Amino acid sequence: MIQKPVALYAACFLSFTGVFALSGERDQHTPAPIDFTELMENRTEIDRMNPYEEALLRPRRMTPLPPEKIDSETLWLARAIFSETKRPEEQLLVAWVIRNRVETRYRGRASYQGVVLDPYQFSAFLPGKKTRSFYGSLTPHSAVPGWKTALNIADHVRKSEAVERPFSLETRHFYSERSMVNGRAPRWADGRSPVKHNRPFKVDERRFRFFAGIT
Repeated sequence: MIQKPVALYAACFLSFTGVFALSGERDQHTPAPIDFTELMENRTEIDRMNPYEEALLRPRRMTPLPPEKIDSETLWLARAIFSETKRPEEQLLVAWVIRNRVETRYRGRASYQGVVLDPYQFSAFLPGKKTRSFYGSLTPHSAVPGWKTALNIADHVRKSEAVERPFSLETRHFYSERSMVNGRAPRWADGRSPVKHNRPFKVDERRFRFFAGIT
């Protein structure tokens, strides 16, 4: 079903203005969750979108950030989320998990580079893996499909106010069932239930599940 421009913009606006409290309670007027894959397929022309909206709705036509405005920490955050997924809505949530780790100094890491390169925490950066070299070599000038979207989302999350957090500060873990051997959950997830994010879009739990309170 094709969405009308006004309805589409309203849905996007709610997504980007933090209409949810950190408790996850929804406003009574909030629309049902949006499937951004379907939304992007049915997108219509909308003027004056901010960079984050454009990352979700126009990933192939968005204006890249000026390289001089991308610092080392934003670059490492972008590398991490780009290594985990190429879907903008999933990159947003993963970026917040990494920011949570930085802000809580999880495992003693207080920088984005430190969190991303923390041994055995992010699969693409495991010692000796070819993916570590590839993703670690990406720069603001790299011409890789989808990379400029990741840079914009990383920049957006780093500069966002804490009230925009999609789940609690203690949400510092996630895993993908599809990438696990035999689909088995990691040991740290045993007996725990995934948390729900407070944004009005859907993420397939087979792709990502997020967890809070793990030490």
